[in-house]
Amino acid sequence: MEEPHRSGCPINLTLEVLGDRWSLIVVRDMMFGNRRHFRELLMQNEEGIASNILADRLKRLLAEGVITRADDPTHRQKAIYSLTEKGIELLPVFAMIGAWGRKWLPVTEALSIRAELLEKGGPQMWAAFMEELRADHLGAPKPARSVRRELFEAYRAVVEKQAAEVG
Repeated sequence: MEEPHRSGCPINLTLEVLGDRWSLIVVRDMMFGNRRHFRELLMQNEEGIASNILADRLKRLLAEGVITRADDPTHRQKAIYSLTEKGIELLPVFAMIGAWGRKWLPVTEALSIRAELLEKGGPQMWAAFMEELRADHLGAPKPARSVRRELFEAYRAVVEKQAAEVG
């Protein structure tokens, strides 16, 4: 009988769940962009994911318990995707990936400002953002602080500054 996993190494097992080209991008868009519908995930994706790839990754993430799917009460043919606790707890991983990318790769200022703020904000900011994600995705009480709003405002400020410099 074939083993279901290559090894019991936690890094290997994590990569078996999230190590393909698109899974982390889908989770990123749900986490940071609050994209919860298939069309939002497809049309607002910076990297241009194909619809068949998105459908496949959503199925995989559902099967692994990283996200859930529920019928959208406002539209019979739509579904709402939500992060599970398992998905929400990936936030520190995203923060560290972003910090590494900022240090070693040719990032743009606009697309790296959120990673910079998460890196500087550290575990306290990550915890606050995870509480906000639990409210948005799991129905927990809404916290007073909106880290997502802080990150978006920083992004918007950089984009506006760059537009003013060009114009």
